Amino acid sequence: MPAKTMMSDETLRTAIVRELEWDPKVDATYVGVSAKDGAATLTGHVDSYPQKIAAVRAAERVYGVRAVADEIEVELPSSGRRNDSEIAEEIARERSWNTLIPATIEAEVRDGWVQLRGEVEWPYQRDEAIRAVQHLWGVKGVDSSIVVKPHVKAKPEEVEQRVHDAIARMADLDARSIWVTSTDGTVHLHGHVHSLSERRIAENAAASAPGVVTVEDDIVVTP
Repeated sequence: MPAKTMMSDETLRTAIVRELEWDPKVDATYVGVSAKDGAATLTGHVDSYPQKIAAVRAAERVYGVRAVADEIEVELPSSGRRNDSEIAEEIARERSWNTLIPATIEAEVRDGWVQLRGEVEWPYQRDEAIRAVQHLWGVKGVDSSIVVKPHVKAKPEEVEQRVHDAIARMADLDARSIWVTSTDGTVHLHGHVHSLSERRIAENAAASAPGVVTVEDDIVVTP
């Protein structure tokens, strides 16, 4: 099969615009797109934070995109605006039924922005806390300073093997193109993949391994 040729900036920009228009989770009416040498920049505004996230994910799916700069702003419609107290109450209700969010996490709301703090044992608990609040109506953005402190102590070589095995199980990844190093709970990913979506899959797989505190991703996207 012949290799795909490098797309021009305008061809890539057009592909991203079409993907945004295709995604039902995104109203791309006021989203601007530019592309240069594989780097995409999204500008403009959407009316909810989940739409902002969906727009970035849509751009990451496009073949040829190596990086996405997110400059989209959330401009809530007047009918959807809520004060900080209302958002905080909604977060409290969300936490009351979501058993994946530990009680060690605290949330503070200022001007629609949610700040999450605390300690968790697993990265997925941090990620679940972020997902649980980012879809709530009225939220403009989420900042997290949640610290992962695993109870599981593992040697670097054990962590590396677990992460490598996890990546090898992913059907969408070629584990031979990715290698892993580990130091004090920090996993470093190296190698190359063909899309930002594949890179995110590798990050998520690595974060799920016991003993992992954080993941530093040095994987290069080479379409």
